[in-house]
Amino acid sequence: MSKSNSGRKFHSPFQKPIVLVGLMGAGKTSIGRKLAERMQISFVDADHEIEKAAGCTITEIFEKFGEKEFRRGEKRVIERLLKSRPCILATGGGAFIDPETRATIKNTAVSIWLNADLDTLDHRLARRSGRPLLQTKNPRATLQSLMEKRYPIYAEADMTVDTIKGSIDVTVDKVCESITDYFSLTYEQK
Repeated sequence: MSKSNSGRKFHSPFQKPIVLVGLMGAGKTSIGRKLAERMQISFVDADHEIEKAAGCTITEIFEKFGEKEFRRGEKRVIERLLKSRPCILATGGGAFIDPETRATIKNTAVSIWLNADLDTLDHRLARRSGRPLLQTKNPRATLQSLMEKRYPIYAEADMTVDTIKGSIDVTVDKVCESITDYFSLTYEQK
C-alpha cells in the first residue's frame, strides 16, 4: 500500500470546477470534501444545494414531484453552481446521465468518475437509508442495474479513479495524481 500524501497541499493548476460523478456510495461527498481541503478551494454538494433551493429533502422532491421534476431542478442548480467560482462539486448519481447536464459539465468543468464495484457500493449503502432509487425489494439488484445503465455514460468523464474500501486519503491521493496526469497531457498536446 502506498503512503498517503494527506499532509501535503495540492494546488489546482486551472480555474475550472472539478465535478465528481458516479453512483451513490462511490464517495463523491467524502472524497470531495477532502479534495477541496487539500486543494484549498471550496466544496459544494449539489444534492445539498438542491434541497436548499427546493426547501425540502431529495426524498420529498421524488415523492411529491417525481424523478423527472427532480432532474429539471438538479440541472438548473448544477448550471448555476458551475457559473460561480472554481470548486469541487459532488453531483448526485443521476446528474451526469442527463445529456444536457453532462454537456454543461463537459463544457465548463473537468469531470472525474469515482468508480466503485458492486460489493463496495452495497457495503457503503447498507449503512444508510433515504436513497429514493434504492427503496426496492432488492437494493443490490437495483444497484447492479444502475451500474449496467450508467457506467458506460460515467466513462465519458475526463478521468476515472477507482474507489475501494479503505482510506479516503489514499483515494484522494489517486484523484490528485489523476488531475496532475490529466493536465500534464493536456498541456503537452497544445
